[in-house]
Amino acid sequence: MKIIHISDIHLTVPGEPMGGLNPHARFAAALDHVALHHADAARVIITGDLAHWGESAAYQALSDALALRALPVRLLIGNHDDRATFLRVFPDHPVDAQGYVNHAETVNGTRLVYLDTVGTRTHAGHFGPDRLSWLESELTAHSRLRLFMHHNPMTLGLPAEDRIALIPEHRPAFHALLKRYADRIEHLHFGHVHAPISGQFHGIPFNSVPSTGNQSLPDLQETVWLKGAPMAPAYHVILVQSGQTTIHQIPFAWDGPVAKSGTGWEDWAKPSAAE
Repeated sequence: MKIIHISDIHLTVPGEPMGGLNPHARFAAALDHVALHHADAARVIITGDLAHWGESAAYQALSDALALRALPVRLLIGNHDDRATFLRVFPDHPVDAQGYVNHAETVNGTRLVYLDTVGTRTHAGHFGPDRLSWLESELTAHSRLRLFMHHNPMTLGLPAEDRIALIPEHRPAFHALLKRYADRIEHLHFGHVHAPISGQFHGIPFNSVPSTGNQSLPDLQETVWLKGAPMAPAYHVILVQSGQTTIHQIPFAWDGPVAKSGTGWEDWAKPSAAE
């Protein structure tokens, strides 16, 4: 199974820049690259920060962009999103009984679980008891799951970014749930940090994906300021087969020269002086 993971597209009202970039052009380039090279993907999952200021026109632009391409997209919301506005533009999008944008589906024998970690007027993540019960029901009912969410549920050794991870008050119960069902959770995927980070948490492998816009500059000492720059964007291709997960980072915006070389020994021989 092939899954495309895109995150932090930060769409604006069309014509307005975000961080000095055109987020719509970046997002369209990512979708076009996926459509050209990965039309066989089972899902294209976008893990939040769909709209930079949570505006209706930005969500409508997202809807229009998706309508132009026949891709099996699933949407999550992030801290820059407005849940009510998102649902007005996407009225048929599934929600749980509490109205959170929590939903799940089974694809090729794997349960893909999409979490809503958005709080009110905060950039930090929230996933309290009213959402944990829904997640626990999913973990109880299925034996092979992948969790997709916007916020990182654990700290990452980046003090400034960790200020807006899942809030400390919600971490113990969320972590206990992950630990209890670790043998069922194949992988944890998230966005939010605008950088590729990977590791293990309670035995569960995790990774984050870069943004289609600005990227973060990891600073393991900075405690206050989030640092970013208009570096090259990327998305991830997740390959799942026979108990193995392989994740490729795809620099979709590169338009410069590409060198080709063979794999034989002589293909890498040092040229002689005469040559």
